[in-house]
Amino acid sequence: MDIGRRAFFLASLGISIGTALYARIFEPEWLEVSRESISLRDKPLPKTLRLLHLSDLHAGQDVPYEFIEQAIDAGLAENPDLVCLTGDFITHDIPDPERYKRILRKLSDHCPTYASFGNHDGGSWAARRGGYPTILQMDKVLTDSGIKTLLNKDAVFKQDKAKLRIVGLGDLWAKSLIPEEVLTTDPQKAKEKLPTVVLSHNPDSKDALKNFHWDLMLCGHTHGGQFRLPVIGAPFAPVRDLRYVEGLHRWNERWMYISRGVGNIWGVRVNCRPQVTVLNLF
Repeated sequence: MDIGRRAFFLASLGISIGTALYARIFEPEWLEVSRESISLRDKPLPKTLRLLHLSDLHAGQDVPYEFIEQAIDAGLAENPDLVCLTGDFITHDIPDPERYKRILRKLSDHCPTYASFGNHDGGSWAARRGGYPTILQMDKVLTDSGIKTLLNKDAVFKQDKAKLRIVGLGDLWAKSLIPEEVLTTDPQKAKEKLPTVVLSHNPDSKDALKNFHWDLMLCGHTHGGQFRLPVIGAPFAPVRDLRYVEGLHRWNERWMYISRGVGNIWGVRVNCRPQVTVLNLF
């Protein structure tokens, strides 16, 4: 091998090793706190509410509890009025449930906290991959932590004169998404309702919700693509509609926000930092 080819080989090897180390060691814990403002124009709030959105904690071998707690602390430092969690609290099973409860309790001790479930948390999809056949185990951890779990159910958040309806839906891949149990297609009934925030893990669920009335949907699931490549974007995102992989979007005269999530699978991220988000709703 001549000197030029050897130098090229060594440089390429160095870049490959450096990229692998960055993707595995550095970026998965390089947390970003994002902030967005959303106007609920049809149903304005009498005051601005600060909503902390966390998704895809993925407690397990690749995401230690120390990092999950760091993300929660970073979010609570923003002093939210309420917290919404959009599923995938684990990857396979629940390591040290009592420790997880202590960490999650920080959220509910600070303010009302609501949660929906993801495909990894239990159900048909998880069971086929060695996970829990139902959400019962994860539901117990959350409820014991003071968190209100919503499976095709709703709750009303109140602060002074401001009110929000929080709707938690079942997961699309787990085949537990049943919007008709809690949302309406009747325009007249919708006008009588409060501003509605939907927690639905998978952004592809929007297509099943297009005829129902809601104002803002919070999602996760994609991890922002986890691997984002120049020009190409996020080719490996686990959704059909690759237009909605991360961030704030306007869709059918409603808002969608897709979090890149806190955790990950396989312990790597490339150009796709973990994220906690504060949404200022008014």
